[in-house]
Amino acid sequence: MFEPLRPVTVRAVEIVTVPMQPIRPLRTARGSSAPREVLLVHVRAEEAEGWAEVAVEPAPTYASEFTAEARLVLAEHLVPLAWAGPTGDGTALASHLARIRGHHAARAALELAVLDAQLRAEGRALADWLGVTPDQAAVGVPAGAALGLPRAAHDVSELLAEADEALAAGAARLRVKVAPGVAAAPLRSLRAHLGDAVALQVDANGSFRLDDADHLDELRALDEVGLACIEQPLAPDDLVGHAHLATLLHTPICLDEPLTSVGALEAAAALGACAVVCCKPGRVGGWPAARRFLSRSAELGLGAWVGGMHESAIGRAANLALAATLVDTEGALAPDLDPRGRFDPDLDDPRLPAPGPGTRRVAVPSGPGVGAAPPPSLLVGAGVDVLISREPR
Repeated sequence: MFEPLRPVTVRAVEIVTVPMQPIRPLRTARGSSAPREVLLVHVRAEEAEGWAEVAVEPAPTYASEFTAEARLVLAEHLVPLAWAGPTGDGTALASHLARIRGHHAARAALELAVLDAQLRAEGRALADWLGVTPDQAAVGVPAGAALGLPRAAHDVSELLAEADEALAAGAARLRVKVAPGVAAAPLRSLRAHLGDAVALQVDANGSFRLDDADHLDELRALDEVGLACIEQPLAPDDLVGHAHLATLLHTPICLDEPLTSVGALEAAAALGACAVVCCKPGRVGGWPAARRFLSRSAELGLGAWVGGMHESAIGRAANLALAATLVDTEGALAPDLDPRGRFDPDLDDPRLPAPGPGTRRVAVPSGPGVGAAPPPSLLVGAGVDVLISREPR
């Protein structure tokens, strides 16, 4: 599926930690986003440099991987293992690093940082290497935006204002965080406010339970709203429960957190636990792995979209390249590419494209590599740990 790339001669691998301030907090059933440290892997090679973002959060409240853990496993296990193996070839690294169980986001970032250097050395874009056609790139990718959990079922003024803001910025799809007691009523108000033309979906982050009659009633009430899907209504490990819920609702069920590989995807599909899948490259083991994941989801007849982990512009650009592979694919939903931005300042450079005026689509990066790299001026004060280096001192 992927053309071989010439290996690069890696001279150093660094972890760069950048404190960043979200433009707006995102409230979910699992908590609220706050100022955070963005973790980047930086590869210095003779031919080019490579960058990748580790798609983790500060605490293990959403997923088991988190910032401090990812930094440790990179420093003590993954980078030394890569240094002793095919250091300069990202595709060869994937199977080599698989000796370390789990830690998908950290592995994916190290692999992508090397791939970014390889692609930059050849002057080739990640999107092109992943198989994005010129026609897909020309169309661009629709931008989706995530809206935070309303403070209460009856208090929707903030939600309506945020929806208007996101749509005005160019969003083509809105994904609303929900939780028991704060789901059906706010979404009915939002649908009445927006009309039927706007694509809506909800994300419960696993907060509902099938054995609670009130929870089940509220999930059934969401059927009235006309949603593209209900994402992760039940706990991540409850595939059987999701399969049962799918028989009770008209709205398609989307799975997110439990989908960590093609094998997990096939298990969920075999059980009938979902009709839509959210693919997060860091969670499934990297960008080549994510491309295979999306191909398999299409073979299984599942709708799909590319999710995010509130990344900076570095991670956003890499996700955008993957999302472009779904352009004009039947059943594909708009990815998480919030046109309002997430951080101020962000870590983009001038090549990271913005939504085209009136198009509600984002241009696919055509420059070499992932299409974004942090300018030195934005890294002043960042923490830099040189893990391994062959550069002269």
